[in-house]
Amino acid sequence: MTPLSTGDPESIGGYTLLGRLGAGGMGVVYLGVSASGRQVAVKLVHGPHALEEEFRTRFRQEITAARRVSGAFTAPVVDADPDADRPWMATLYVPGLNLAEVVKQDGPLSLRELRALGLGLTEALRDIHRAGLVHRDLKPGNVLMTEDGPRVIDFGISRASDNQSLTTTGRMIGTPPFMSPEQLASPRDVTPASDVFSLGSLLVFAAVGTGPFDADSPYITGYQVAFGTPDLGGVPEALLGIVERCLDKDPAARPELTDIYRMLQALPESDATGSPKTGQSARPRHRTTSRNSATASAAAATVTGTGKRRRARVLLTALGAALAVTGLCVGLGVVVSGPDTTNSQTAAATATARPASLPDGWRPWQAKLRYDVKGVPLDYNGPGCVTEGGALFCGGTGFTVARIDAASGRTLWRVGTRPQGAQPIGVRDGLVYMYEQPDDTTRRVVALDAATGHRRWQRDINMGAVAVLYDGGLLTMSPDSSWYVAYGASGKELWRAPSLDEYCTPSVLGGAPYALCSAGTEAGQAPVDLMKLAPGSLTETATLPKKAEPLGAVDGQPLFLAPQTAKDVYEAGYERPYNAVLRVDLETGQVRRIPLARPLTGAATLVGSVVYFVRSDGTVTAVSADSGKQLWQKVTDVESLSAPAVSTTYKRVYFANRFGRLLALDSRTGAEDWSTSALDDPGDKAQDYPPQVLLVKDAIVALAGDTAFSRGPDGPD
Repeated sequence: MTPLSTGDPESIGGYTLLGRLGAGGMGVVYLGVSASGRQVAVKLVHGPHALEEEFRTRFRQEITAARRVSGAFTAPVVDADPDADRPWMATLYVPGLNLAEVVKQDGPLSLRELRALGLGLTEALRDIHRAGLVHRDLKPGNVLMTEDGPRVIDFGISRASDNQSLTTTGRMIGTPPFMSPEQLASPRDVTPASDVFSLGSLLVFAAVGTGPFDADSPYITGYQVAFGTPDLGGVPEALLGIVERCLDKDPAARPELTDIYRMLQALPESDATGSPKTGQSARPRHRTTSRNSATASAAAATVTGTGKRRRARVLLTALGAALAVTGLCVGLGVVVSGPDTTNSQTAAATATARPASLPDGWRPWQAKLRYDVKGVPLDYNGPGCVTEGGALFCGGTGFTVARIDAASGRTLWRVGTRPQGAQPIGVRDGLVYMYEQPDDTTRRVVALDAATGHRRWQRDINMGAVAVLYDGGLLTMSPDSSWYVAYGASGKELWRAPSLDEYCTPSVLGGAPYALCSAGTEAGQAPVDLMKLAPGSLTETATLPKKAEPLGAVDGQPLFLAPQTAKDVYEAGYERPYNAVLRVDLETGQVRRIPLARPLTGAATLVGSVVYFVRSDGTVTAVSADSGKQLWQKVTDVESLSAPAVSTTYKRVYFANRFGRLLALDSRTGAEDWSTSALDDPGDKAQDYPPQVLLVKDAIVALAGDTAFSRGPDGPD
């Protein structure tokens, strides 16, 4: 989205405009919001079209028909005024990248993703056709890729303008690479079979990154659509029969949508694709490359001379030969970035040296962790994700916990609405633990089946207490705060220990259960007593300074940071300096002070035996927990960083920031390995929610606002 420009209206039809989503040959699309807060995409017709009565009549008829389209894979019309000085229409706003952006960013889809895309599009076209419409502009830019499946937009109403749009007012509407032959020959007489042809072209694009009739001129492309043979090189064998039938030049010979749906259902749900069609070179399976002028000339000459198209494949043939020698084509994807391929070759060499362990069928993905719910939300303002054994569980806006497919970002199940914006407590041995607060007087810990999301058991806990997983179970406090209570995986109470009449909170250090207590009613008002918890007993182990910060444990010994000053500071952006690591000997209760070379500020995280200090300005400092020695410091240009995630395989420390930038530093030296740009739209929670990054096997999963996304360990291509 871009800001409103000079001359843009501030509101349309009672909808306040927030910015521009895009512009095309027929109008401008804005993001609008109603008085109730519902977001809509408002499409305002360009002035010249508004003066054409024929256009207004067609626009009015299409709005009437479109209101009857309400399928799960379309964006419904919610309001419109075809009689306004400049006609406009509002559809439900569906956040997400369109198919063209997804393929450009992440490469062609896997067979499993192609199957889901095809089924969703077939259902959408079925609903559109039942409403008496022919879409006439089914193209990648009009398919939004959401976590719930594809959504078709602009069905017979508004047409965006791509580089190869060929539009004659009142006559021809469409985008040549995805139009049907009859649409080019007689645009007023198209039938639903025209959309079937477009569906075939779109599936080829999704499978290989380019359309079956692509050329460097819309006129050559149009000729290829009408008379040429589709280029199906690189299309998975399992999909070939479907797209070949869809791309028949004869509308009557194309399959019905019910037949297409049945054929797509029969496709394998795994990503074990068949071999591409033989006799043609497969395109790169990762990023498309624009042709050079020689390719364009060859294509033009071929069309003129024979009526059949052949593509220049010099670059791909050379690349294929190189891959055959190096063996890099298996499971890695190919990056063609132009004459300078140094970075690509380096990345490939790294990947070859350390093969990435990724979730089965993994591809880069992005998903909104956001659902609309009724009522006043209870937002903890701290969502996050947890992982175990390749499974991923996240909190978000409008729900409490969802299981996310770590390979695709698809939501497998989600539960709860109170609270929202909450990180799951944890996951272990097939159970996911979450908080539940059905009203203002009750708070629970709930154990869910990790596979299904079904509730296994629940227990009431103290309204202000946390629940934490330790090596033997789950530790929390009784509703009246008089007991520490430990529960096993079955929900059975394992043991209790009495609490103290002071500020205490359950904690886990090195897998062992503790209580951190201090005199007073709030944390930080007095020195911290480290209390060892056991069945029926609460034993004081050591006393730490006021405002000491717990880190974890090294070799079973609890670790804390000692503050340089314990004064209370009420100042925005204040970062308390720490000047020592404190290590507790559990046998003697002695606290060994390990001075830092100089005081350090920032959020501190212990990973292994290294403490990472992360400042809000993007400065990262690594310190040895054993010696207090500074290992390295890196001043980055990425602010508002998350806590780190460390890959021992790749010797990297990964960070995310609240706008979706990723940063990878060498864990040995702090040198920057790579970084990414921010997400185009992390959502309106980016400023409120802390960022997070974690590893699912070797795949990076990050959270920015209420948007989750996943990238590979070697960063941007």
